Amino acid sequence: MSRTRYYTASSLDGYIATDDHSLAWLLSRDIDDDGPMNHGEFMAGIGAVAMGASSFNWIRGQLGQDEWPYAVPCWIFTHGSAEPPAPGSLPDADLRFVQGDVAAVHAEMVTAAGDADVWIVGGGDLAGQFADAGLLDEVNVQIAPVTLGSGAPLLPRHLELRLAAQDRNGEFACLRFDVV
Repeated sequence: MSRTRYYTASSLDGYIATDDHSLAWLLSRDIDDDGPMNHGEFMAGIGAVAMGASSFNWIRGQLGQDEWPYAVPCWIFTHGSAEPPAPGSLPDADLRFVQGDVAAVHAEMVTAAGDADVWIVGGGDLAGQFADAGLLDEVNVQIAPVTLGSGAPLLPRHLELRLAAQDRNGEFACLRFDVV
């Protein structure tokens, strides 16, 4: 059965990006690509992706304009702040731009994922919207040994979780929680 999972990294003080959406603090940290709770192992179980406009715009800004990192269908939740790529520029990408309630498209995402899981890439508010709708099953967070003081919060709402697994990968404390 498909699970909806929020997998992300966070600063020790609970931010996933700086105020200007930078992840430089994260990308300079030591992590073992084959270590515990690694991204590649996580991605092997993902069949659909959801992200907010800021995450989409950040990814597009990091890659070449003809590159897209995900081979699975991706739903981009926008409020008019994500520009779809030019027609034909990402021929292998399955991008679906949507607005509104996450519950309205969740069943479509689960169907597309098949036996695999749905990944909420970010941000924290989008993951929170899934949680508010009772659709978030799991939170995976890799905590970096840095504080940011402000920025985009990990999860900007109250959420009850149960620790399911913990480990260390490089500089990161890796935690997996089930949503209660």
